[in-house]
Amino acid sequence: MPRQPRLDVPDVAQHIIQRGNNRRPCFFDDGDYRHYLGALREMSLRYGCAIHAYVLMTNHVHLLATPGSVGAVGRMMQGVGRNFVRHVNERLGRTGTLWEGRYRACLVDGDSYALACIRYIELNPVRAGMVGAALDYPWSSCAANAVGRPDALVCTHPVLEALGMDGPGRRQAYRRLLEQPVPEDDLAQIRQFSQRQRALGSTQFQGAIEAQLQRRAGLGLPGRPRRGAVTEKKVL
Repeated sequence: MPRQPRLDVPDVAQHIIQRGNNRRPCFFDDGDYRHYLGALREMSLRYGCAIHAYVLMTNHVHLLATPGSVGAVGRMMQGVGRNFVRHVNERLGRTGTLWEGRYRACLVDGDSYALACIRYIELNPVRAGMVGAALDYPWSSCAANAVGRPDALVCTHPVLEALGMDGPGRRQAYRRLLEQPVPEDDLAQIRQFSQRQRALGSTQFQGAIEAQLQRRAGLGLPGRPRRGAVTEKKVL
């Protein structure tokens, strides 16, 4: 049975995850991280995807990106993947892929859902015990979003713009949020929706996606689903 395409709607953010094959490393030195970010910037511009948040971990990548058209994220990720695998294989004299199958992506509602997802992405190195504070990790968008460090890759998400009246106030408010871990319930929900590649958001958001795509956007209830049911009600 052919797999269904991912949920994909223009101008709706997606949380994107790509893992190394067998959870093995896909970045081996600083040059690899820099090369990936350069390829991501090139492909995001080419295919019209705004990158709001990113983190490059040793063996996986998280992004929050908003595409301008259907299929833009897929084309971006394919272009980045091919470019980066070629770079690593040529440098290390290896063959084959680095990636564990296809990337995963879930749609993300605005407001509190997008804000939780950005925090989830940028706090990943802290949860992994790699650094004590998100700003200490060099391979993420945190410095751009939290202190305004120039980063040609990052396009500020409207939910961060809404945190303050001006740039300094907005960034100060976001830094305060980064001092607190993402609640466990929110972590579980983000992971579940990302794994299932559904629409993370309110019932209204999920209903709008279902009406537009004529496909289930929520997680569904145990047992036989009701026609037209939207089941995820938790608000982050």
